[in-house]
Amino acid sequence: MTDRDRFVQKGAAASLPVAYDGPPRDFYFLLLPKATMLPVAGAIEPLRIANQVTGRELYRWFIMTEDGRPVTCSNGMTVTPDMALQPLPSEATGFVCSGVEPQHAAGEATLNWLRHEDRFGRRLGGICTGAFALAQAGLLRGQSFTLHWENQPGFVEAFPDLAPSPGIYEISGRYMTCGGGNAATDLMLTLIEEQHGKNLAIIVADMCLHMRAGRNSAPQKSNYAVAIGSRNPRLLTALQLMQEAIEDPLSIAELCARLGISRRQLERLFQRYLGQSPKQVYYEMRLNHAYALMSETSMRVTEIALASGFSSATHFSRQFKARFGASPHFFRKSWS
Repeated sequence: MTDRDRFVQKGAAASLPVAYDGPPRDFYFLLLPKATMLPVAGAIEPLRIANQVTGRELYRWFIMTEDGRPVTCSNGMTVTPDMALQPLPSEATGFVCSGVEPQHAAGEATLNWLRHEDRFGRRLGGICTGAFALAQAGLLRGQSFTLHWENQPGFVEAFPDLAPSPGIYEISGRYMTCGGGNAATDLMLTLIEEQHGKNLAIIVADMCLHMRAGRNSAPQKSNYAVAIGSRNPRLLTALQLMQEAIEDPLSIAELCARLGISRRQLERLFQRYLGQSPKQVYYEMRLNHAYALMSETSMRVTEIALASGFSSATHFSRQFKARFGASPHFFRKSWS
């Protein structure tokens, strides 16, 4: 198979002419162990489709692993790379692709490679939880970046001086990051539009059956109104206030004071729309936060308790076991 056969395939859609006579733009995807496959495919397929619908080799893509050997993704599937880590061509872009247990995924070879490529001014990015590796390599200071929402609590605890955005993707100078899943497609569509125009990006999105988010600041998660099926402003504000005060929880009295309603009104509001009391909902938020920290960080149980708004580790352990069926210590031991 020639390079053209690999990168430019025939399709049923009519060819779209593009006014471009330059070389193809190369992307290198470094897959770390347990990388999430959906965003990797979501990043590569728009490049393939752009070539297909134009009949031109606009893009090329290559898969790397640290040692050049196959890597097992988070879904158990194995991917055979094109090559081991190597220096990038001067105009290429390198993405580090991570997924489950990102804090342990990048070896020293990956971190040294990222630092080396950064010193030479290469464009670099992180897909899904790839921001962990970029942060470990010291590349995210002063940059706008993001990663999958599930892993953001653990990231913030590991790197307290770095603040990921809630958006689906971020482009900050030479650095590009996305939250995984379909966000990788949105990021690539933006890059395609910047280089070859809006018409091509629209056609590629249609070929992917993908409805573009429209802006990188679109949130990764459904907002509370969608999640609970209500647009009641006081309920939504209450939930937002709770979410913003996990480590130092508001009392129900403080919550009512900020909302300008009585405790009885607040209780009725939560029972009507959520079937739970405000206290129960708040506990759920804080325990879910603790679960994320337990899964994604090496923080001690006492530290996780405090970061989740529990003043007593004993009380936290009881609540955690009641919610998840195992004590924090047993939970961590079973996953180690």
